[in-house]
Amino acid sequence: MGVDDRTQDVDWSRLFHALGPAGDTPRHLAALLGDDARAFVDGYSHLWSATVHRDDKAWPATAATALLVTELMGNPLLGPDDPSLADAMLAYLYRVGVAADLGDRAVEIRARVKSRAQELRSWTAEYLSTDTDARAVMWRDGTGLGELVLDQAALACFDVVPTLLHRTIPYITADRARRRTCAAAAVGSLARHPAASAQRPALLEQLRSTALAADSPHDLGTIVIAIGQLDGDTRPWLADPHTGVRVCAALTPELAGDQAAEQVLAAMSPEAFGKSFGDMAPPLQFQSKSYRELLAARHTG
Repeated sequence: MGVDDRTQDVDWSRLFHALGPAGDTPRHLAALLGDDARAFVDGYSHLWSATVHRDDKAWPATAATALLVTELMGNPLLGPDDPSLADAMLAYLYRVGVAADLGDRAVEIRARVKSRAQELRSWTAEYLSTDTDARAVMWRDGTGLGELVLDQAALACFDVVPTLLHRTIPYITADRARRRTCAAAAVGSLARHPAASAQRPALLEQLRSTALAADSPHDLGTIVIAIGQLDGDTRPWLADPHTGVRVCAALTPELAGDQAAEQVLAAMSPEAFGKSFGDMAPPLQFQSKSYRELLAARHTG
């Protein structure tokens, strides 16, 4: 079954993204497999700017989009001359994993969504049928339903994470180094899902092997952060020759208060960390959560 067929399995008329009703999303996703350059650029922009929230939240269209992205990244029509596009799809799944990282909150959100299901349907139907100005007003209507709609969207992502993780794991052993790295980042967020708890020891072993094969500080730092996200031990990289990698290891939440980790962080300013990767940007996990904020929080904490 192709991507076009998968888009037909979703009632996009009941979903919306950052720009409004999501009826245009299937067309934009299909354009990523076509040869129309302008449509491709519009589709890629739509994927990143409209279907994932800038504040690490999900839109109602995000879960359905993420499932289609897992189809895109294995499709030979996706950037046959640009292998980085499949890497970008994995980076997108990392962002979805962050939005879906509800942990124990999923139970409470599910209960609230169920108790106000009819109200949520009515609010969403009105939102989809009105104009841009009226939609902006609806977010401030005092009912709290807009925020609950976003919680419902995160819950939808939470529910599809096991499928996303299953489809992402094979890319940890891809031939392309950057693809392995992006897959590691995606696994680092997706495998935080409670359903993946039994898989984590094996996944951590895979991530450690991937880290050993990393051929750049950027890739290694990205993988080390993923290991830390799954509560793996990042202490071995506190002594890495590269300062940026050391900071990535030290930022692991499990090492908060660890003397060696705190010494690494105390010696590194946000500016120096950003420059430590040279021409490369810092690890992709910092695209959604600024390393400046993380370092500042650890310095002041």
